[in-house]
Amino acid sequence: MKKFAIKLMLPLMMVGILFIQSCRKDDDAGMSSESALTSNPTAARCSANEESAIVKPWYDLLDELIRTTPGHTPAIAAREIGYTGISLYEATTGGINGYHTLAGQLNGLSSLPQRQSGATYIGPVAANAALAHIITLLFGNVSAAGLTSINNLESTNEAVYALIYNNADLIRSRTFGRDIADAVYLYSQTDGGHQAYLANFSASYIPPVGLGFWVPTPPAYSAAMLPYWGSNRTFLAVNSSPLIDPPLPPSYSTNVNSTLYKKALEVYTTVNNLTQAQKDIATYWADGGGTYTPPGHLIALTVQMLRSKNFNLHKSAALLAREGILLNEAGIVCWRAKYSNNLQRPITYIRTNIDPAWNSFIGTPPFPTYTSGHSSFSGGTARILSKQFGGNMAFIDSTKMALGFPSRSFTSFTQAAQEAAVSRLYGGIHYEFDNKYGYDCGQAIANNILLGITWN
Repeated sequence: MKKFAIKLMLPLMMVGILFIQSCRKDDDAGMSSESALTSNPTAARCSANEESAIVKPWYDLLDELIRTTPGHTPAIAAREIGYTGISLYEATTGGINGYHTLAGQLNGLSSLPQRQSGATYIGPVAANAALAHIITLLFGNVSAAGLTSINNLESTNEAVYALIYNNADLIRSRTFGRDIADAVYLYSQTDGGHQAYLANFSASYIPPVGLGFWVPTPPAYSAAMLPYWGSNRTFLAVNSSPLIDPPLPPSYSTNVNSTLYKKALEVYTTVNNLTQAQKDIATYWADGGGTYTPPGHLIALTVQMLRSKNFNLHKSAALLAREGILLNEAGIVCWRAKYSNNLQRPITYIRTNIDPAWNSFIGTPPFPTYTSGHSSFSGGTARILSKQFGGNMAFIDSTKMALGFPSRSFTSFTQAAQEAAVSRLYGGIHYEFDNKYGYDCGQAIANNILLGITWN
C-alpha cells in the first residue's frame, strides 16, 4: 500500500501543476465557482478538462481499497461504488447546471443538504471532500496504510486548491462535500448492506438440502456468501422483486436429454478443449479474490472512457453515478436470483453425473450459480456506456495493464460485455443460461436507470 500511495501522489502532483497553470491563465475571468458555470458556462475560471482530473486518482484508490481491504467482495464492492458515485454527483452536479438531484428519485432518499443561495461552491473542492469522506466511511475496516492513502490524497488536492481559491469558498465547498457524504452514508445504513464486509458468511443461513441444490464448492468449500443480499433495498423500485427477476432456470434432471444435463455437458466439453485464446479470456475477466472484483474492473473502464473523451466534472459525475447505481442494482438482482433458486454449480453437477475427477479452469466462488454476477454487471455496463458513447464505438481496455495483463481491443461495449459473460463458461463456473439471463437482467436494469431517473 505504501508503494501504491507513492505512485498515486506523483501523477496527482503533476495534475495539480497543470491545474494551477490553467487556472492562472483564466484569472482575469474572475470566475471560480459552480454558480459561475450556471450563469455563464463559457466563463468558468478553470477548463473542463482540469476540473475532471479529480476523478481518476480517487477511483484508482477506490479500486485499490476494494482489492486490499478484507471482505469487500463483488456485491459489496458494487454497493460501495454506487454510494461513491451518488456522493460525487450530489456534491458537484445534482441540482445545478441543468442536472437534477437524486433526492426524491431514489428509494428512501427524501432530502439532501442544499447549497446556500447565491454562494460560491467549487466543484473539485467539494468532490475531493465528498470522495475522501464517503470512501473512509464505506471502508470502515480499512487498514492504517489505506487510511493514510485516503488522507494523503485529500490533503495533496487541498494543497493545490489552497493556491487557487478564496479561503471562504474553499471552506464552504469542503463543508458541503462532507455534508453530502454524511447524508449519503446515513442513507446507505438502511439498505440492508451496512458493514456487510464484516460478515460475508451468515451463520444464520441454512441452505436448502436436496437434489440439484447448491452445496459448497471446491477449492475452498466455503459457506454461502451474502445469502440475504438480494433483499437489500434497490435504488429504484422497478428493480425490486419480481419486476426485474429472470425466468426460472432449467429444472434439475440427470436425464441425458434434459436441458440441464446438456448445458452441464457443454461446460464440461468446453473446459476440456479450451484454446489458448479462450484461456486468456477466462483469465482476463476472472477478477476473483484479491483483485478489484468485476465491479471494480467495470468502473475503472468507465473512468478510462470518460477521461479519453475529456468529460468535464459534471458530465463525469453523472456517468459515474449512473454506472455506480447500475452496479449496485445488478448485484442485488443477481444475488436475489441466486438464493431464490439455489441451483448447484457446474462443478457439482459434473462431478456427480459426468466425471468425478473434473475441475473447472478457474476457481468456483461460494454462492449458487444462477444468474452470473459478472454477466449481470457487464451487461448493464454495456448499456450504460453504449448510451453515453455510442453502440458501435471501438475501444481498448487498458485498465488491467498495471496488474500485469495486456490490453484488449473491442469493437463495441456489447462485444466486451458478451466476452465477459462467455468467460464464465470458459472458466467452467457457469452454465450458458446463467450468463444469458444475467446479461439480460443487467441490460434491463440499465434501461430502468436511464429511463426511470431524470438526470438533465
